[in-house]
Amino acid sequence: MAARRVKRGRPRVLTLATPGPDPEGMDTRGAEHIDWMRVRNYSQDTIRDRMYCLSYFERWCADRGITRPSEVTKPILERYQRSLFLYRKRGGAPLSFVTQHDRITAVQAFFKYLARQNVILSNPASDLERPKVPQRLPRNVLSISEVERVLAQPDVAEPMGIRDRAILETFYSTGMRRKELSGLAVFDLDVERGTVLIREGKWRKDRMIPIGDRALAWIGKYLHEVRPSFVVEPDPANLFLGQFGERLAPGWLTSRVSQYVHKAALSKQGGCHLFRHTMATLMLEGGADIRFIQEMLGHATLQATQIYTRVSIKKLKEIHTVTHPGARLDRREKSGQAEGHHEAAQEAAQDELLSALAAEAEEEE
Repeated sequence: MAARRVKRGRPRVLTLATPGPDPEGMDTRGAEHIDWMRVRNYSQDTIRDRMYCLSYFERWCADRGITRPSEVTKPILERYQRSLFLYRKRGGAPLSFVTQHDRITAVQAFFKYLARQNVILSNPASDLERPKVPQRLPRNVLSISEVERVLAQPDVAEPMGIRDRAILETFYSTGMRRKELSGLAVFDLDVERGTVLIREGKWRKDRMIPIGDRALAWIGKYLHEVRPSFVVEPDPANLFLGQFGERLAPGWLTSRVSQYVHKAALSKQGGCHLFRHTMATLMLEGGADIRFIQEMLGHATLQATQIYTRVSIKKLKEIHTVTHPGARLDRREKSGQAEGHHEAAQEAAQDELLSALAAEAEEEE
C-alpha cells in the first residue's frame, strides 16, 4: 500500500496508491482490495474512507517491520487497536471512538477479503471486537419559533435570498442530508403528489419522501423567478444552482446554512444536519411513529427493534402533513382530526410490526 498525500477536506492524510514491487505486500494486496470494491460498485465515499483508514494501518505495520498481510496475527491487531486508543493528536486529544471504530472496521474488511480470496489461510481479524460507538443525542435541536427565526434570515427581496429560503425550507420539511439536497434534480419533485425522490442517498438507496406545501411554495417561487437567470447552458438539471449555474457543493451548503443559524442569534450552532435533527424531533413530538421518521431519514434499521419495515408513500405523506409543523400553508387544522389520523397510523404500524414478528417466528420454527 504505497501512499501519497492528498487533500480531502480535512488535514492531509495518507491514501493507497498503486501496487508495490512485492506481489504479497500490504501495498499490492491493499490496491487489489480497493479495485475489488470498485468492481462491486461501492460508493466513492466508502472507497475513499477505506483507503484513508487502511493507509494508517499499513504505516503502523511498516514501522514495526510488518510488510505482508500473512505476517499479521490477532495479537498484532490487538496491539494496533490499543495504539489507536492511546494515540493523541497534536492538541493532546484522543481519537474519538467513532474514528477508532471506523479504522478497525476497515482492517476487518480487508482481512475478510484476503481470507475469501485464499490469500491468507485464516482471518486474524475475525474475532476482533470493535469499540462501542456511544449513542449521543444531538447537541442542538431548534424549537418551532427558533426554526422560524432562521427561515426568516434570507433576504427574499434578492434572488439569492429566495433560493436560500427555498433551501432552508427543503431541509426543514424533509430532513434530507446535504449531499442528497445537492444532488436533487428538477424532475425529482412531484408537486402534485407533494413528494420528492432522493436518488442514491446513503448506501446508494433511492427513496421517495413527502415535502410540505410551504417548502413547495418557496421552491416554486425560486423555479419561476430565480433559477432561469442562474442557468448556464447546457442546463445541468440540478434543482438548486449557484449564481454561475454551478451545482451547490455539500460543504458550501453547510457554510451557508451555518451563517443563517448564526445570524439568527439563537445561542445555538449547526448547519444542514441541525435541520435534520430538528425535523425528526418535532415530528416525534407531534406524535409521529418512529418508523415513519425512519423512512423520512432513510435509515436502514430501527436500533430499538431491529425490525425492517417499509411504509407506503401515501401513508407517510399523510403522517408528515399532520405531524410536521411546517408542512401546511394553513395550520388551522382541528386537533381532533390530527389525533384521528395519528391513531389510525399507529394502529397500522402496530399491525405491520406484529405481522413481521409473526413471519420471523415462523421462519425460526
